[in-house]
Amino acid sequence: MHTIRVWDLPTRLFHWALVVCVIGQIVTANVGGNWMNWHLRLGYAVLTLLLFRLVWGFVGGHWSRFSSFLYGPATVLNYLRGQARPEHRVGHNPLGAFSVFGLLALLLLQVGSGLFSDDEIAFTGPLVSLVSGDTVSLATSYHKNVGKFIVLALVALHLLAIVFYRIAKKEDLVRPMIVGDKQVATPVSSARDSAQSRLLALGVLCLCALVVYRLVDLGTVTGF
Repeated sequence: MHTIRVWDLPTRLFHWALVVCVIGQIVTANVGGNWMNWHLRLGYAVLTLLLFRLVWGFVGGHWSRFSSFLYGPATVLNYLRGQARPEHRVGHNPLGAFSVFGLLALLLLQVGSGLFSDDEIAFTGPLVSLVSGDTVSLATSYHKNVGKFIVLALVALHLLAIVFYRIAKKEDLVRPMIVGDKQVATPVSSARDSAQSRLLALGVLCLCALVVYRLVDLGTVTGF
């Protein structure tokens, strides 16, 4: 067996930070009241993390890059037929890739709709003043009545897949996302996880946080 670095530290921190923030958003949305202020803050944090992951998907470690798990239809069909390649057991396999891209897209849609939502009780998104009332109503309806249930369903499916791989295929998907390393039968490339790459990740995260701050501030200034 060969031990390789599959998930670099920035990817692991992103993953667990996103887990904490999404759980926090679900809890604060259901509690309501003054907790909606934290719902907003956590939404900004989720948006920052998602923007970071989009950038890191191009400049991060090998197995964190989208190019390492962007599969064509033929590869997906072969995987479903049991014709998996060795690298499919390292990073995201073809089915896991669908889950990742789906979660990223739907979380972006959910957070984005929240920016334009207004429940007329305790929650007003920061960009409400930039769009029409019809757009606000549509965004609010999706955010409250559709998007959150889709996200919950995908999260549940993600958890079930982890359990399935652990029980049926004897493959632990959680531990590598904690420690970063994974044992594989075939030697493959290790992800870059140096001090320089971690500093790059910190810079990318700060830049994404600045983008979110300016975006939120844009709505505040325009509304004023």
